[in-house]
Amino acid sequence: MHERVLGTLTIGQAPRPDVVPILDRHVSGRVRRIHRGVLDGMTRSDIDARYRPPEGEPVLITRLLDGSSVQLSRARTREGVQQALTQLEEEGCDVILLLCTGTFDGLECRKAWLVEPDHIIPPLVAGLVQRRQLGIIVPLTSQMGSESGKWRPLGRPPVFAAASPYGEGPGPAIQAAEDLRRHGAEAILLDCIGFTEHHRTALAPLGMPVILSNAVVAKALGELLGG
Repeated sequence: MHERVLGTLTIGQAPRPDVVPILDRHVSGRVRRIHRGVLDGMTRSDIDARYRPPEGEPVLITRLLDGSSVQLSRARTREGVQQALTQLEEEGCDVILLLCTGTFDGLECRKAWLVEPDHIIPPLVAGLVQRRQLGIIVPLTSQMGSESGKWRPLGRPPVFAAASPYGEGPGPAIQAAEDLRRHGAEAILLDCIGFTEHHRTALAPLGMPVILSNAVVAKALGELLGG
């Protein structure tokens, strides 16, 4: 039997101890993993030289191995993502999961099955919430505009708040969710791969559905890989 090989690609540094346990819960242990990051082996000065976002350009945020976070140019990061996808294919990956909910245009693999969260989460969440008001927590205030286009499938425009998952504790996410509830949100989506079950548990007292992006993708990936 052919061994299935899953590649995971973070725009930060691999492995991602905040995300890998969620994947492992839903993807069979029979599937071999290869974890890679666009920023693997790079120092802060290396990252700044290659990926620092120019003024006014869409920005992404990600996690480094030491647990700290860094902001990156989305356009420049796309080049690094495509290079890493090619390398993962050369290492034999059948399926490659991009560990980022940000949008990248025109990514491609020659043979591997590329799974992009921004292609999965918006239509699935739209089907779940239908005409109800969705509140979305993004990591950076600037992403309320730069990443808003992917939410066109929703039946009504979402309301946004910003809170990074890479700070100290869930306090900022709780505050953001409370703000969204005051603005009519009936369900909350944590729109960053870095949010974890710890954040979802912290929001449970709000008494509304809390959708975790990486859990949605992990469950879908488990189906693709045969449970």
